[in-house]
Amino acid sequence: MICNCLYSLYSCIGSTETIFTNRDTNHDGQLDFEEFTQYLRTHEKELRLMFRSLDRNNDGHIDVGEIQLSLRSLGVNVSTEQASRILQSIDRDGTMTIDWNEWRDHFLFNPLHNMEDIAHYWKHSLMLDIGEQLTVPDEFSEKERRSGVVWRQLVAGAMAGAVSRTGTAPLDRLKVFLQVHGSSGVSLFGGLRGMVQEGGLRSLWRGNGINVLKIAPESAIKFMAYEQIKWLIRGSKEGGSLRVQERFIAGSLAGATAQTIIYPMEVLKTRLTLRKTGQYSGMADCAKQILRKEGVRAFYKGYVPNTLGIIPYAGIDLAVYETLKNAWLQRYCMGSADPGVLVLLGCGTVSSTCGQLASYPLALIRTRMQAQASADGAPQLSMVGQFKHIVSHEGVPGLYRGIAPNFLKVIPAVSISYVVYEHMKKALGVGS
Repeated sequence: MICNCLYSLYSCIGSTETIFTNRDTNHDGQLDFEEFTQYLRTHEKELRLMFRSLDRNNDGHIDVGEIQLSLRSLGVNVSTEQASRILQSIDRDGTMTIDWNEWRDHFLFNPLHNMEDIAHYWKHSLMLDIGEQLTVPDEFSEKERRSGVVWRQLVAGAMAGAVSRTGTAPLDRLKVFLQVHGSSGVSLFGGLRGMVQEGGLRSLWRGNGINVLKIAPESAIKFMAYEQIKWLIRGSKEGGSLRVQERFIAGSLAGATAQTIIYPMEVLKTRLTLRKTGQYSGMADCAKQILRKEGVRAFYKGYVPNTLGIIPYAGIDLAVYETLKNAWLQRYCMGSADPGVLVLLGCGTVSSTCGQLASYPLALIRTRMQAQASADGAPQLSMVGQFKHIVSHEGVPGLYRGIAPNFLKVIPAVSISYVVYEHMKKALGVGS
């Protein structure tokens, strides 16, 4: 209940139009006395439940400490001074506590019946797709789960990711090409020119089909695993969001679960991306050849560095995003929890890029292991072997081969994702 009731501390101005729309039960275009009094009764009951959940020591008053503790449970850290300012905006008698009457009078005409504003506005992993689905899943309210909004948002996010990945596929293929062949001195433009000369312009989209195809199962598996792990962590506690560190654990385990199930598709994607003209006739042919020549184990080459890479990616992405979110909320969020599109995109892009930067060496080692085809006399290097080989032959910069096109695709990927995501939300009837 606490996580469903703290957000209105950031949103003190109600919307008469929203009250009118929601409480015009007979849809006659008018709000009569009976409808209005019913709204007041219902809303007062909801406010009473909110007040009780915030009043942790049951003394009939909400103090600064209780505001801080409750906000901290949502991953929003505020100083004593900032919590005092929130309290003072509601406290009328100057006691530096909020009693029931002050709470009710302040929020009675606020149409927000719960406090999901921050969680609603600050969701970012669904609409940002920069090619690596290692982000920690977003939190959804019980209302969103029951109404089916969750799955519509997941579909919108999957479609946004599909269009975004298709639009930036040439840069993604160039990244993989440089990760595997960059040690031979191939430059950014040299690699691009070589790919076009070998297979024409269409070859720049090799591997994109399976890269798009794996979005849906990965997103669905990760979300379902996250919900189950979150339930295990939360135990008997009713409602409420996980704390940041709990979200990190749940998100990392959910990501590892999804990657374990769909990982063969990752190997196929790498092989199809690097294939020569005529090497494979399609995804099925590629899978058959790998199975026949290298066996089932080949479909899990690079699995260990890939799984290990989830930890720094998810941890840094979440930590940076939460830090930027808290900084914005503490400085600017006095009247509304809505940060606006540019702030959301900026925070999401910076956090995801920092996560990728931290986990990139593991991603490079994973790709090289995936690209290793079993052949007579060809060395099959382990994760540690790959690391030693890269550092000894190319130095530490060799661990970041291909990072330039990876960064170049961030802005277009985020922009495409956001635009498509917003249009898909409208088409699927998901409110902003």
